[in-house]
Amino acid sequence: MLITCPAILASFEAVDTPSDGGSSVSLRWAQPFSGAVQGEAYVDIERRTVGEPAWTKLATLSLGDGEYVDQGTQDGVLYEYRIRPSGAEFDMGVTAGPVSSSAQWYSARRTPVAVAVLVCFAVIALVAWISKKAGEFYVRPIRGLQAVDEAVGRATEMGKPVLFTPGWGGDIQRPTTIASLNVLSYVARKTASYKCDIYFPTHDPVIMTAAEEVIREAYIEEGQADNYDADNVFYTTSSQLGYAAAVDGIITRYEPAAIFLLGTFEGEALILAETGNSIGAMQVAGTDSTIQLSFFMVACDYTLIGEELFAASGYLTKDAKILSSVKVQDYLKLIIAILLIIGVVLASAGNTELADWIGRS
Repeated sequence: MLITCPAILASFEAVDTPSDGGSSVSLRWAQPFSGAVQGEAYVDIERRTVGEPAWTKLATLSLGDGEYVDQGTQDGVLYEYRIRPSGAEFDMGVTAGPVSSSAQWYSARRTPVAVAVLVCFAVIALVAWISKKAGEFYVRPIRGLQAVDEAVGRATEMGKPVLFTPGWGGDIQRPTTIASLNVLSYVARKTASYKCDIYFPTHDPVIMTAAEEVIREAYIEEGQADNYDADNVFYTTSSQLGYAAAVDGIITRYEPAAIFLLGTFEGEALILAETGNSIGAMQVAGTDSTIQLSFFMVACDYTLIGEELFAASGYLTKDAKILSSVKVQDYLKLIIAILLIIGVVLASAGNTELADWIGRS
């Protein structure tokens, strides 16, 4: 259908796209009233650099779309835009411009993120102030961590070793692996002071190297450097089933009295936990995988659920900095919960402004 743009357009404007990184111009047009055009009408969007005679076609759109974003501009260059009936062979249409694109130093869409960052800093400052005033933070008892000393002591009394593994599913960059190594440091200090052997099989050479250093440092701190055996920390294989078979073999041969399954576990979780259960070992497990937690709960003596693993190092060492970080997370989760409740109440009342504002980021 051929149409005359001036007759059906109430407005046509071209503006630099707000809150972006540049190289973008937004076009908007509006029809004067509903029914100005019968049937589906299409228009061509064209562009030219100011001073050039020729127009370049950018897109063909439905008249009812009402907007188009040109993402192929050069910042600082002036452009003119034209909208005209699609397929028209004569020079007609409505123009807008000149306009140029530029990068904005601040994106209004990111305001919720900026507010969240400021809130985080405020909570950190508040917790630091409370820590200085009140001293040590209270952390609720976590039975699985309270059992660490009991498990190592049990292994010592029975004359059997301790086995510690971070699972197959992670690498040195995962938070669960880092949390696992923090707990390993505490367990290694206990095995050093009790003169109990500790075995650490892993699927990753980098984790193996880090664990060697953690255990060595723990033995040095306890004055037992001569009792440290580097051969007890070893790489098995990167294959999941191969790793599970290797650890199962160690469990059945050495029959450790205490087994710590702390880290990122996948399908090998139940295999390892059932093997440890079959030899009567006292098992403490923990992971952030909700799928594997159920297996640990039924096969292990104690299970650290989700964030309990991340709080473990602070709980065991009573380190003020780690406990403060745990407390900051608790406060932030409380703020998020309050926002969710407020958002649900407002949305139920038909007001979605809060949800829309947060969703803009």
